[in-house]
Amino acid sequence: MEQLPLEIRLADHAVFNNFLATGNEHVIHELKAVASRALQPMVWLWGPPESGRSHLLQACIAAADDLGRRAAYLPLDRSLGLPAAALEGLGELDVVGLDDIDAVAGDAGIERALFALFEQLRQSGGRLVVSAAAPPGEVRFGLPDLASRLKSGGVYRLQPLDDAGRLAALQIRARFRGFDLPDDTGRYLLNRTARGPASLFRVLDTLDRAALVAQKRLTIPFVRSILDA
Repeated sequence: MEQLPLEIRLADHAVFNNFLATGNEHVIHELKAVASRALQPMVWLWGPPESGRSHLLQACIAAADDLGRRAAYLPLDRSLGLPAAALEGLGELDVVGLDDIDAVAGDAGIERALFALFEQLRQSGGRLVVSAAAPPGEVRFGLPDLASRLKSGGVYRLQPLDDAGRLAALQIRARFRGFDLPDDTGRYLLNRTARGPASLFRVLDTLDRAALVAQKRLTIPFVRSILDA
């Protein structure tokens, strides 16, 4: 992966094999194609909070990197305070992933930098993948030319998981970390904690560390003792 001055790194778990594809199989197919530069040059990925936007965006960049592409991931969350200059040089890459692009809508300097980046990638044959909480037509960019460009590619909505999907996603994450999560323990977690995937994964990480220290399996009594502590 292209190294950025801000030292932004992909999350180790953010790979395609660690994402439950149920309901989003076509999206993953498209992103894999983008990573290999086989299909359309522009993809807009959107969905509600905790629908997996950041995970899949990073997975796309990781896959591109594995294929030997020059790729970079950049989150645009306003809390990071990224300057427009952070986008400089990305137009020379093969695949660029921009997370939370809707967060910078209305920032004239960053919008101009985004437009320049889009044009550079278009001319060089690069690929741009972005994520947002809404489709491009609902994001209020101040620069009409940028808004038009960002509507030109594929637009894909991520489907959130139901309870069965959340349980399966927990078990996939557990296997990725090298341990098993029994069905009954997983259902207990769903009933005891916030059901958003990010919250569930944080709890799972806590339980994994506790189980390693105590040399215990993740049974309901053990999990209850940790959650009640």
